[in-house]
Amino acid sequence: MRLYGVVAAGSFRRYATYRVATAAGVFTNTVFGFIMAYTYTALWDQRPQLGGYDVSQAVTYVWLGQALLMACAMMGGGFEDELVERIRSGDIAVDLSRPVDLQLWWLAGDMGRAFFHLLGRGVIPLGLGALAFDLALPGASLTWLAFLAAVTLGLLVSFALRFLVALLAFWLMDGAGVTQISWLAGLFFSGMLLPLNIFPGALGEVARALPWSALLQVPADVLLGKHTGWGLAGAYAFQAGWAVVLLGAGRVLQTMATRRVVVQGG
Repeated sequence: MRLYGVVAAGSFRRYATYRVATAAGVFTNTVFGFIMAYTYTALWDQRPQLGGYDVSQAVTYVWLGQALLMACAMMGGGFEDELVERIRSGDIAVDLSRPVDLQLWWLAGDMGRAFFHLLGRGVIPLGLGALAFDLALPGASLTWLAFLAAVTLGLLVSFALRFLVALLAFWLMDGAGVTQISWLAGLFFSGMLLPLNIFPGALGEVARALPWSALLQVPADVLLGKHTGWGLAGAYAFQAGWAVVLLGAGRVLQTMATRRVVVQGG
């Protein structure tokens, strides 16, 4: 396991070298945070307590979304493009010959990337949002620890989803289309555009039951105090359950895929 820790640390350092890109990302997240925060404020002024949130909680939800956007790679920027390209080019054969587990290798690297973005592109926009708006941020350290645990589980689910999508390149040879569909589904069903709690009827029930809700909706509700006691345990079980199912599915698909490695070119 030490090897995967080294891979995660190396990935963290790798992304930390892109300082200009990180600064540009912070600026972009902050701008979109302000745009969405004012949009939510206008909406909640017309519909107070929409989705069970007051306006302060709704605006807090916006800034949490901006803080987790890159960490969960909801619009790409993770390992999947590189893995798809290695599958398409045939370089994946080199990866499979190494004495390491393919899934754990990419998981470790993605976790290093995710925690860098959580710090590098998450903390500053959230802090600026707190200066400009009256955010409903908790004062209890235990709530923040519970939130970080939910975020970590969300990152596992995010990786598992993207790993499955990337492995489809063994059969499709070009995963661009499937990847884009996955991004769109992630943005919508994670609650990035609107909290899933305000989705009506069956749509809301289905959206909250899908794995993408573990990326943002669940961690946000943990921080906002919507999950406490056994409710918090249930939220963790929901995230962990999807992580186990999806990682297991990735393991099965990886086994099937490695039996039909196709080398193109070269």
